[in-house]
Amino acid sequence: MDLVFGRFADAEIASLGSSELDDYERLLEAPDRDVFNWLTFEAETPSSYDTPVLRRIRAFHSHAGPIHT
Repeated sequence: MDLVFGRFADAEIASLGSSELDDYERLLEAPDRDVFNWLTFEAETPSSYDTPVLRRIRAFHSHAGPIHT
């Protein structure tokens, strides 16, 4: 999860507002296995973690085509 969170943070952290940063920090504190399952839709995301930040992380790491062109 360090790579997932780290790459997102490198690219997007400056654009997050204070409440979004709080949501991001709460995700960092959640168990890695849970967050991974939420991001990959292997488990239902609890409403307290189903935030715009989680959806942004998911979108940031989803690729419809080749990532190297």
